[in-house]
Amino acid sequence: MLQEFLFSKIHRATVTDANLNYVGSITIDETLMKAAKIMEFQKVDILDVNNGERFQTYVIKGNPNSGCICLNGAAARKVQPGDKVIIVSYASLTPDEIKTHKPTVVMVDDENKITEIH
Repeated sequence: MLQEFLFSKIHRATVTDANLNYVGSITIDETLMKAAKIMEFQKVDILDVNNGERFQTYVIKGNPNSGCICLNGAAARKVQPGDKVIIVSYASLTPDEIKTHKPTVVMVDDENKITEIH
């Protein structure tokens, strides 16, 4: 049996843009994606610390070291630039994998630069 666990998260990133006129998704700085082991087109949960919104979308790769966290399409209505968000990915693990699994947590500053990786 597989169980779903936290795989990684980018903690308290700052939303830099909200683009209603895009098809959909979240654009994330490629440097942050790599640090959090999140892949392009992967499903993620977005948790908005400012307004309590929680929703799912998929990831599009942004320019590396840009600090970009942009919600696109319908998701743009759920956030405001400047909001703090937590971007969460999950993994389905076997009982043996669960025993040794440690999620990756990427901490960022107000400009979405990495300050710590746990």
